[in-house]
Amino acid sequence: MAIERTFSMIKPDATARNLTGKIVAKLEDAGLRVVASKRIHMSLAQAEAFYAVHKGRPFYEELTKQMSAGPVVVQVLEGENAILKNREVMGATNPANAAEGTIRKEFALSIGENSAHGSDAPETAAEEIAFWFSKTEIVG
Repeated sequence: MAIERTFSMIKPDATARNLTGKIVAKLEDAGLRVVASKRIHMSLAQAEAFYAVHKGRPFYEELTKQMSAGPVVVQVLEGENAILKNREVMGATNPANAAEGTIRKEFALSIGENSAHGSDAPETAAEEIAFWFSKTEIVG
């Protein structure tokens, strides 16, 4: 199995409900290790840049406003097949379709307020990690 890194974000709906520790515990219990973490309040401009891939889609404006509405926790996770593992722990985007025990099944309020974000591929993980972290902030 390959050790890899992935990007993870605990969204404003979850930080507002003080779920950061519970979400991190689920990730760590699944064998992922947090090698970088910081709590930030992203600006609307940062949200627009981070989610630029979705620009032009009907949900883009709502997404960027929501993501800049409160603090988030951005993280780099490391472990065997970290990208896939993180996505399994998060669960399906729609909490109604998420498996029992996943972050989104337990904590999401809706499809939009689904408590967590995670990279979907190695290229995306590299881009998303570099967006929020310098190399010196990642300590494995």
